[in-house]
Amino acid sequence: MTERDIAPVLKRNPADLPLPKSEMLEIFGVLARQGLMAPRLPVEEGGAGLKMLDYGLIFEQLPAEVAIALLSQDCTIARMFAESTQEQRDRFLPGLLNGTKISCTATTEPDAGSNPREIKTRISDAGDHFLLNGRKMWITNATISDVVNVTCIDGVDEKGRGRIRRLAVELEHSPFESAEIPSLGLRQGHLGQLSFDDCPVPKDNALGSTGDAAKLLTLTWNGNRPLVGLAAVGLAQKAFNSALEYSGTRKQFGKLIGGHQLVQAHLAEIQTLITTSRLLCYSALNATDHGHRANGLSAMAKRYATESCEKAITEAIQLHGAMGIACETGLEKLYRDVRMLPIPDGANNILALIQGRELTNIDAFK
Repeated sequence: MTERDIAPVLKRNPADLPLPKSEMLEIFGVLARQGLMAPRLPVEEGGAGLKMLDYGLIFEQLPAEVAIALLSQDCTIARMFAESTQEQRDRFLPGLLNGTKISCTATTEPDAGSNPREIKTRISDAGDHFLLNGRKMWITNATISDVVNVTCIDGVDEKGRGRIRRLAVELEHSPFESAEIPSLGLRQGHLGQLSFDDCPVPKDNALGSTGDAAKLLTLTWNGNRPLVGLAAVGLAQKAFNSALEYSGTRKQFGKLIGGHQLVQAHLAEIQTLITTSRLLCYSALNATDHGHRANGLSAMAKRYATESCEKAITEAIQLHGAMGIACETGLEKLYRDVRMLPIPDGANNILALIQGRELTNIDAFK
């Protein structure tokens, strides 16, 4: 599917510019036909009913910019489904499930990243609707989304902390501003910012009950993190394949470079980094499938895989010599793309603290 239906769309568009929305909709149509708009939803609810491990096997084979866009769509659908009434599901989900509409989840802000309770986006009661005010940044699919699942604050709880709430904001009925954020890699994707200035949102677009969103965020993050790790694995595998082929054709000092001990050692190390990353991500997804607590394991999988695969791609570039830094080999793109992945769904330094909390039962955040 990737080679036949998705790669041609990417190739016919500039490699360093976000895809036009029409092109992304074509790709989403391909994914929708395989049930991948909502792999976590049961079949009877319009999803694919996949185990997370099976989803991971598929996810690794997708181009990274497509995989991350799909993850935004998939997780937004899963969160909206979990927090919505049947009437809301009937309104919001059909277009998202068939890939004719695009969505995203907007949580991160200019001054709030790893701690959702620090967000400043607020809703206020304006009679028959809410008014939404705030800014969101680093949002995948931001500039092409028809529906945005916005995390905001709705008053305070008994401890004086902001109560997290989520709203389904439809561009057609609640206009908002969006802009692309030029970035290091994944440039055919859509990383952007959103602005809500007295944005009117119907009250029946409020999802779930106030205060239950933080737990749901954690559950979806536990699935997302190993998937991001597998996106890194897919990139590193491409770099390894290129390095292995090059070592069998390039000659130096009178023989193929693949016959030199140091080159073989580097190839062995690259393969080891990729294999351990892949298996650790599989392990985390399998734990989720079996209902085990996966907070620490998922954090470890994403952190290890993204860092190890970045190292693997660096080693592959080095084995190519000067050709490794030439744009024509595509290795520099793989490096730029993989360097994007330690950031989303929990920055790696925060993930280390999550893993540490699971080990010691002591929260380093407080």
